[in-house]
Amino acid sequence: MKIGYFTLTDNPIEYGETRKDPNQMILDLEEQCIYAEELGFHSVWVPEHHFSALGVLPSPAMFLTSVAAKTKKIKLAPATVLLPATHPIRLAEEYALLDLLSNGRAIFSAGRGYDKREYDVFDIDFNKSREIFFEGLDIIQKAWRAKGPISHEGEIFSFPEIQLTPTPLQENLPIYVAAFSEPSIRKAAEMGEHVIFAPFAANMVFGTMENAINTFNRISAENGFSNRKASCSYFINVVETKEEEEETKRRMLKYFTGLVPAFPDDPSTAPPNIRYFAEIVDQLKNMTTDSLSDKSIIVGDAEYVTQKLKEIEAAGLDEVILYFDFGGLSHQDTMKAMERFAKQVMPHFHQEESLVL
Repeated sequence: MKIGYFTLTDNPIEYGETRKDPNQMILDLEEQCIYAEELGFHSVWVPEHHFSALGVLPSPAMFLTSVAAKTKKIKLAPATVLLPATHPIRLAEEYALLDLLSNGRAIFSAGRGYDKREYDVFDIDFNKSREIFFEGLDIIQKAWRAKGPISHEGEIFSFPEIQLTPTPLQENLPIYVAAFSEPSIRKAAEMGEHVIFAPFAANMVFGTMENAINTFNRISAENGFSNRKASCSYFINVVETKEEEEETKRRMLKYFTGLVPAFPDDPSTAPPNIRYFAEIVDQLKNMTTDSLSDKSIIVGDAEYVTQKLKEIEAAGLDEVILYFDFGGLSHQDTMKAMERFAKQVMPHFHQEESLVL
């Protein structure tokens, strides 16, 4: 199992006076991504969020291009592109360009999001998020897999014959579909692409992570595809004391405090294809640190963290991407947490050779 670095740059309005400076957060994030390569992480995954409602990074492609210029081998991925907010051909061009400039290190990951506030500003119909998302995925795949010009006539998008420039350096630039629900898993499998899970959603919808992966693999096989990859994100911290463990869990509850306003909380008014988020809100509002489990956060000493990641590996994940700086952790403490993990846990997994350890 490969191990990647992940962040959502959470800094929501709900944090009040404890919010960080967004500009400095982005500069710090670049330093963390460069350090991730030095520590031997396989990849970096950065978000797309707008208006500081949740996170502070609006353009992962632009950010990753800067990281590409300052690194040599680490894979570069969004986690994830808010696909309905941008024309899919524009995204196909941007990530093909990132792949070219990074010498074939780009990974593409897209989702339809869950925050209506972002949709409203861009004047996008939140009720049609799934239709926009699925058709956009089809267009991006077609643009990258075609050997020549493409055209499209669909329900959402239509355009005449065009030639994509540049084309990706990788023959099959990896496409990951961010999946909170069975329809998104099915879409990834039917396309013959990969899937990336949020663990709390996978466990809520499918019972266990293993069930979610097996569902994806089964539908992929039914559509003639094998050896497709499943990835997942986890909140993580290697600690030495129970006090540090409790503080880490409090940071996660703080993260949830900022997340709640992004989710619809009334099933009667939420779009049918995103109504299950209202159930998540009920759970988040009633959570305490005692409610948090290893289905979403892995926190403990190095032996415990290693054991839990081995269990995740056994479930069939190709890669796990790890979130260190959730809930307002400082830049310096984030770097220390990354280094602590790299020294104490990463040697138990096959990774790229570290430059500093």
